[in-house]
Amino acid sequence: MSILTRRRVLHRAALSATAGAGLSPVGAAVAGAAAAVTAGCDTPPDADPTATPGAGTLRFPRDFGWGAATSAYQIEGAAKEDGRGESIWDTFSRTPGRTRNGDTGDVAADHYHRWSEDLDLMRDLGLRSYRFSVSWPRIQADGTGRPNQRGLDFYRRLVDGLHERGIAPMVTLFHWDLPQSLQDAGGWENRDTAYRFADYADAVFRGLGDQVPVWLTVNEPKTVVQNGYLWGHHAPGRQDPDAAYLVAHHLQLAHGLAVRALRATGSTARIGPAFNLHPCYPADDTPAAAAATRLYDGYENRLYLDSVLTGAYPADVLADLGEESRLVRGIADGDLEIISSPVDLLAVQYYTPIYVTADGGTVQRWATSEAEWQQIHPEGMYDILTRVTRDYGPVPITVTENGLPCPDVLGADGTVDDAGRIAFLRDHFAAAHRAIAAGVPLESYHVWSLLDNFEWAEGYDQRWGLVYVDYATQRRIPKRSAHWYQRVISDNGL
Repeated sequence: MSILTRRRVLHRAALSATAGAGLSPVGAAVAGAAAAVTAGCDTPPDADPTATPGAGTLRFPRDFGWGAATSAYQIEGAAKEDGRGESIWDTFSRTPGRTRNGDTGDVAADHYHRWSEDLDLMRDLGLRSYRFSVSWPRIQADGTGRPNQRGLDFYRRLVDGLHERGIAPMVTLFHWDLPQSLQDAGGWENRDTAYRFADYADAVFRGLGDQVPVWLTVNEPKTVVQNGYLWGHHAPGRQDPDAAYLVAHHLQLAHGLAVRALRATGSTARIGPAFNLHPCYPADDTPAAAAATRLYDGYENRLYLDSVLTGAYPADVLADLGEESRLVRGIADGDLEIISSPVDLLAVQYYTPIYVTADGGTVQRWATSEAEWQQIHPEGMYDILTRVTRDYGPVPITVTENGLPCPDVLGADGTVDDAGRIAFLRDHFAAAHRAIAAGVPLESYHVWSLLDNFEWAEGYDQRWGLVYVDYATQRRIPKRSAHWYQRVISDNGL
């Protein structure tokens, strides 16, 4: 990797929406007063966030999979129980200065002990689908070897409980909690980790059997690359662009190996990756901005989409990284054939657009949520869904994350009025409905998140849930948005 490319990569990481970094000075100047507004959570006093123009007219396809999503480390707790090993997030969060307030996922929302209560909440909401992840170190404490039966039993109880309540399980195999023992051996920089992931995936496939209709392989590999290896905000907390894109390749390889492992079991379940995709727009009408946007999109989206859906990495990204980059040198014969093993669906996670300047920087065009990297732009949902279908064909799509944090407060009357979240979801649902009308084969939509939880480096300061969690007592209180979402599901539309 050349010095120039190294600087560009670090610059992109610093400004990337997924890095959670602050705005560039250029971005702040363009944003103006809007930079101080958390638009997703602020609703004008005279506005009714539950109202939709033409209310009652936006009906979704029959059997549309309305759902919600969580991940293991963010909600389970029970960090040292029943044979669970250490993950890189245990190590990272327990390292002073790494997370806000020194928060950890040791207890989180205590879902490991309260799973039955949480399933009842899902049933009462009317959820048709629940997307959750399996904790790798709960299945293999050190990332290898015979699976821990107590860990498998927990997830089997969870899956069985979902079926008993008429909710379809959607299981993610990897949502960032790499066993620490594997990190000690090189983590995702080590090619062997992809093969250990395939072994782990096989153990979970066989342990949960045909009770899981949909599997997702790797959650947001881009976030691991950017936050974990470029900017260092997430575990393992590195800032090494030479390593970052080798990690990207090994995560993609792990995905492909897991797809092949499922096929080898003879299962009829469906499987695909989960990508956070960000529509990239030129910040102005100049050719330079258009060219910079194309390359930025290569790093944000095409690096992951192209390798899985076309069997090749984008030529412009490879050229930008250089032939001596660890990614290019790390591609072995047959890797892209494995990575592009046919998938049954694509999971899309949408949070924010990106506006790219002629010099490859970014600017803010919309007000943000409490997560300063998240610009509120529902139209981006329509754009990214239609773009995937236009560029890659009619691969079935599920939205597996979309939501925002709000400064939710438990009121004196015991309720949580998160009107802004309702307005946010309403507008994004409407954008998804437009995408379906435009021909996008969208099958389901999972709100992030079911519960307030451990929000990675932000600890417990950000609340993203439909359900409020009083962490002192672990009491669950459905917010106003939960009751609104219950009606959306019941009506199958807005």
